[in-house]
Amino acid sequence: MPAILTEQDLISKCCQGDRVSQRQIYQNYAGKMMVVAMRYMKSKQEAEDVVQESFIKVFTKINTFNQDSKLETWITRIVINTALNALRRPLWLEDIDNVPEEHAESEDISLAEFHWQELISFIQALPTGCQTVFNLYAIEGYSHKEIAQLLGVSEGTSKSQYARAKSLLRTIITREDGGYETA
Repeated sequence: MPAILTEQDLISKCCQGDRVSQRQIYQNYAGKMMVVAMRYMKSKQEAEDVVQESFIKVFTKINTFNQDSKLETWITRIVINTALNALRRPLWLEDIDNVPEEHAESEDISLAEFHWQELISFIQALPTGCQTVFNLYAIEGYSHKEIAQLLGVSEGTSKSQYARAKSLLRTIITREDGGYETA
């Protein structure tokens, strides 16, 4: 029976170019990273491309991983940055500073009834700018100031894209025309 390698052992072997260890790290994290990429990209194909490109970066830069954080956190950061780089290629953020920062809605929406794949499809239905800012702010926990710096936009644009994303998500989720039904 082969010995079970620790994550630190896998990292060390990957630094030496060991393909078996690279495959093991890929198998350990590819599924989780696909979920991250799917939140940013519009299609499964685009998300797969981001994951593949990300793991190429992981394995070429693994010797720079300082192990102060978890490997999963480091890989997630690479996937997010790779997705953002893919989204930067076209011009996709509009400056809509006149959108109110918060839409005070009295009715809360419960997401518990939805499967995670449905939630991702709701996020993917957003315009790209809204989708990206929503992911960075609501899911990844970045501030609007950090998002503005990451995306090269104003803080107001980040806030307006987030407000628009919330409004559009509310519309998508509460749609009564049969667009999304829960199973």
